[in-house]
Amino acid sequence: MDQLLNWFTQHQDMIYIVILMIFVGIEIIGRVPSVLHTPLMSGANAIHGVVIIGAIIVMGNADTTDITALILGFLAVILGTLNVVGGFVVTDRMLEMFNKKK
Repeated sequence: MDQLLNWFTQHQDMIYIVILMIFVGIEIIGRVPSVLHTPLMSGANAIHGVVIIGAIIVMGNADTTDITALILGFLAVILGTLNVVGGFVVTDRMLEMFNKKK
């Protein structure tokens, strides 16, 4: 328990920054008009593609005894892939709304 408290006190500034980034992100996303949702989703898909590549590189360069890096890299690949696929599905469904009905 003392190690955890020491870690929090050593990284207190970064923890505050991450918490503030969460609140700023929620405010920014909440104010985006629905017309801009599709272009922003495409941008987010591109960013998550970069996350997937980075996670694969981290997993490839990680030591086989470093279980934490391997688990976090694997989770990043899985969750990033799910987010990219889900984003493309949502974007496709939104674009179908603009097609003329037959």
